[in-house]
Parts: sequence; structure tokens; C-alpha cells
Amino acid sequence: MRYNGRILNSATTYARAAAAAHLPKSSISSSSIFHSSCFYSLMANSNGSTTNNNNDLKPKFLKVYYDLKSDLLNDPSYEFTDDARDWVDKMLDYNVPGGKVNRGLSVVDSFRLLKGDEMSEEEIFLASTLGWCIEWLQACFLVLDDIMDGAHTRRGQPCWFRVEKVGMIAVNDGLLLRNHIPRILKKYFRQKVYYLDLLELFNEVEFQTASGQMLDLITTIEGEKDLSKYTLPVHRHIVQYKTAYYSFYLPVACALLLSGEKLENHINVKNILIEMGTYFQVQDDYLDCFGPPEVIGKIGTDIEDFKCSWLVVQALELVNDDQKKILYENYGKADSGCVEKVKRLYKVLDLEGVFSEYERNSYAKLTSSIETHPSKAVQAVLRSFLAKIYKRQK
Repeated sequence: MRYNGRILNSATTYARAAAAAHLPKSSISSSSIFHSSCFYSLMANSNGSTTNNNNDLKPKFLKVYYDLKSDLLNDPSYEFTDDARDWVDKMLDYNVPGGKVNRGLSVVDSFRLLKGDEMSEEEIFLASTLGWCIEWLQACFLVLDDIMDGAHTRRGQPCWFRVEKVGMIAVNDGLLLRNHIPRILKKYFRQKVYYLDLLELFNEVEFQTASGQMLDLITTIEGEKDLSKYTLPVHRHIVQYKTAYYSFYLPVACALLLSGEKLENHINVKNILIEMGTYFQVQDDYLDCFGPPEVIGKIGTDIEDFKCSWLVVQALELVNDDQKKILYENYGKADSGCVEKVKRLYKVLDLEGVFSEYERNSYAKLTSSIETHPSKAVQAVLRSFLAKIYKRQK
């Protein structure tokens, strides 16, 4: 592929990876290969799928990433220099497709379940495109969140802002990632009757997520640390807006719109998915402390960062006066000794057991809610989501 007269020389490497992933030969004309190990790990796992009946969808989904990236690297609204194009190319490869891409694949899988029969190539492409828009949004959130948290690793590699020569340029990269989404939607959905609904959906979910992040951040302001503010209602409010809307509701909402449905007719689906997203974030809080870094792909920092984590909220409900003193004296300090004292207290309080009970109860409640939904197709979508996260390890 030529960019301003230059020929990108990664075709051979891409061809080998594409062959291993069973991608079509035409995809070899994509731009550059990933500039990090995330490409190879993604391709190595590309034969997997969200359902046993959908084994061919993940390679097709991955190919769409290159189509969309090519569009963005040739966007007529901006006259790219070679350096600018190379930067965006590298930035996208490093941040967008390196995770599990579960949110994006969930759009494709959900649409297939709602449709109930074989999808056309165009339908697969459109569902995949919406899925990648969610992955672009996820990348935006992660790039900026890592800066705010001062994190070190993400998806098993250094956070983008810690990569050599990146630094605070990552802030602008986060803005670029968000602004790519309406560019994609405009090109492929402008003529669809639900185009405005899509724009409003992404705008609303972004606002909800940023507001949840804001509440999370203002509870951790340096010099104003107060564990007495950390309660179950506060925690739920944070995770509902910070995680549940964009990770759980957004993929299904995209699939519903693609299916010709009106979102106002599916409020109960939204409510179930928000509950599911809350359960997911509780799992995340648990894994931040108890999950091995080599498995979860990052080093947990919730204790050091004075996060309003589900674990500390539960601890505050269970501690005696002496234990409460330990928690107040050590939580939120970037000192390995203090972190270890908090973790030992969590062990004494058996928060692992408390979490196991919470997980069982949440699963039972969600299963019951799903079974009462009148649509078997929607039930299948919701069960698919629940199956992906129940007892997850990362």
C-alpha cells in the first residue's frame, strides 16, 4: 500500500501472520504490522471465537481493523505528513487491538444471536465496524486512565505514555482515538436510519463513563483522603457509570440498533447489563489485588492509588477498631510495606471468601433476570455475556 508515494515494507511479515490467522490474502495490503507484541499474541489466538458456531468471525473481525485504520490514515480532512502518519499508525497498533477485544466481538456475536440466521458479508462488516468503534473508545479510556493513575503496565506491556518518546503526547493521542470514532461512523453509517441514534449512543455513553471516572478520581485527591466516604452506594455509583455502560450496554445497544430495534423498547435489557457490568467491575477490583500480574496483564495499584475498590469497601464493613486503624494508616500509600499490610488484612478478613459468595449470588440473580425476558434471542445475548465473565481469571 502506498502512502504519499512511499511503500510500506511489512507485507511479508503481515502475510505470514495473516496466513496463520486464516485471513484473506487481500488483507495483506493493509498498512503496517503491529509495532508491539500485541499483534502476534492477537493473531495467535485468532482462531477462537465468542461462540462455538462462530469460528470464522474473529479473523474477519480482525481484518476490519486494518480497513478502518487505512481509512483513518488517508482521511481527507487532514493532510498527513510522513511523520504524522507513522505516529498514528504506530499509536493505533499499540493501543487499539492488543487486548481481548471482547467488547468489539460482542457486537458481532450479539447481532448474530438477534438475527437468528446467517449474516451477510456486509452485515459482518458493519457489526465489526461498530465493534471496533467500541475498541477505539476503550483504547481512548485506557490511554488516559493510565496517565491519571500513573500506571506502569497495560496488557502485559508498558503503558503507552511510558513508551520512549511518547510521554504526555499520549494525552493528545487519547483525544485522537476518541475523534476517530465519528469519522468511522460517518463513512459507514451516515445513510442508515439509525445513524443519529448511533452518534447519540456513543456520546451519551462517553459522558457517562467520563462522569464515573470523575467521581472515582475526586475520591482520591491527594491531601483529602477519607476512607469514611467509601461506601457500597458510592462504589456502585462509580462502577455503574465508569464501566457498565460502555463495556456491557454499549455493545448490545449497537447490535440492537443494527437489528432495527429502538433502544427505548429495551430498558430492561439495559438494567440487566448494568447489573452485569457492576459484577464485572467487582471482579476487576478483586483481581487487582488477588490476580497474578502475569495472568491479568498488569500490576494492580488500587491500594496505592486509594481507589474506592469493592475490597476496601467490604473491609470497612468488617473491621474491628484495631483493624480499622491498620487500614486507615496504610491504605493509599505507595509503599510496599503498607500495601502488604493491607493485603494481609484482606486475608484475615477472608475477602476472598466474601467475593466467592458475592459471585455466586450475583450469578444466580442475573440468571433469574435473564430467564424472565420474553425474547429467546435477547436471552441468548445476555447469557452469552454472562458466560464470558463468570469466574473469569483476567
